[in-house]
Amino acid sequence: MRILIVNPNTTGSMTEKIGAAGRGAASPGTEVVAVNPAMGPESIEGYYDEAFSVPGLLDEIRRGENDGFDGYVIACFDDTGLDAARTLAAGPVLGICEAAMHTATMLGGRFSVVTTLARSVPALEGLARRYGVADRCRVRASDVPVLALEDPASGAVRKVEEEIARAVREDGAECIVLGCAGMADLAADLTRRLGLPVIDGVAAATRMVEALVGLGLRTSKVGGYAAPLPKAYAGEFGRFAPGSDPETAGVGETERG
Repeated sequence: MRILIVNPNTTGSMTEKIGAAGRGAASPGTEVVAVNPAMGPESIEGYYDEAFSVPGLLDEIRRGENDGFDGYVIACFDDTGLDAARTLAAGPVLGICEAAMHTATMLGGRFSVVTTLARSVPALEGLARRYGVADRCRVRASDVPVLALEDPASGAVRKVEEEIARAVREDGAECIVLGCAGMADLAADLTRRLGLPVIDGVAAATRMVEALVGLGLRTSKVGGYAAPLPKAYAGEFGRFAPGSDPETAGVGETERG
C-alpha cells in the first residue's frame, strides 16, 4: 500500500516533519511519501493563503494518481482543497482536521483544538460544524505563527503548551487536538506528560487512510466527487484544465518515491 501525504504549503522542513509523523503511524509494509508543491504560500494562515495553496495541492494529487498511490492525506488543518482533491483521486483522501476531530470524539466527550493564529479560528469552527462536532469542541489560538513552529528558539512550543493547559482548565477538555500539521512532532510527548490524549491529525489521517484502503473502499464518484468534466481553462489556469498533463505543472519537493 502506498499513501501520499501532501503538505499544501511550500516549506520543505515542515514536509519532512509531516512525513516522519505519517511513517511513524503507518503499519509495516505501508509506504508513506510526503511532498509539497513548488508553488504557493510558505505557510497557510487564513482564507487568502488557503485559496492560493489549492492549485499546487491539486497538482500533487494528479501526480499521485499517475504514480499509482492508493490514498492521500492533506496535511493542513484547514483541510485545504479537500473536496476538489476527492474529485481527482480514486482512492480515499482525508484531511487532518476531519480525521483528528472524529478521533477525538471516540476518545472523550469534550475536546479542544489548539491552533496557531486567531485568524484560523473561524475556519476551524466552520469545519467543526461541517463535521458535526461543534457542540463538543472549542477552538483556541496559541498566537503562534505557523513558521515559528520550525524554529526551536522561537518559544512557539511553550505557547502551545500553555494554551493546552488553559483548554484543560477552562474548557473541561478531555482530549486535545493539535490544530496545525507543524505541531505533528509534539503529540506523543504531550500525551505522556499531560495524561490525556493529544491527537495529531497527520498520524490519525494516515492510519485512517490505511484502514479505508485495506477495506477495499474508494472515493465515491456518484454525485459531488465525480471526476471533473473536460473543458478549457483560460489564461494562467490553462494547465490545470481537467485532462491536461500534470507534468507540465511545477515539480514538487523531493521525498517523492
